[in-house]
Amino acid sequence: MTKASVEFAFKGEFEGQAQTEYVMFYREYDEKDPHKAAATYVGLTMYKGMLNGKTGSFVTEDRGTFEGGSANSVLTIITGSGTGDLKGITGTGTGIATQKTSRFELEYSL
Repeated sequence: MTKASVEFAFKGEFEGQAQTEYVMFYREYDEKDPHKAAATYVGLTMYKGMLNGKTGSFVTEDRGTFEGGSANSVLTIITGSGTGDLKGITGTGTGIATQKTSRFELEYSL
């Protein structure tokens, strides 16, 4: 098992930063090429910024797997985590991250 702290910068419908704390369990690991690893992970992510012109923050629970160099996540906005204009936000989403890019999509309501 390992832990990782990851920072993201976002552009698009959400403009801002996010900080994630992950815990991972590796089912397979290749010391010569870590991108060949296979892992299951959980994490909490704090998003801070502007979502469609509304400023605030919220937290998601992130559950997923890493295989073939790609992290694939299912996201759930934690009820009660919204602040500022984002107070009361709820929703779910998905995320895909590789060594070079990442893409997150959220379906949310305020």
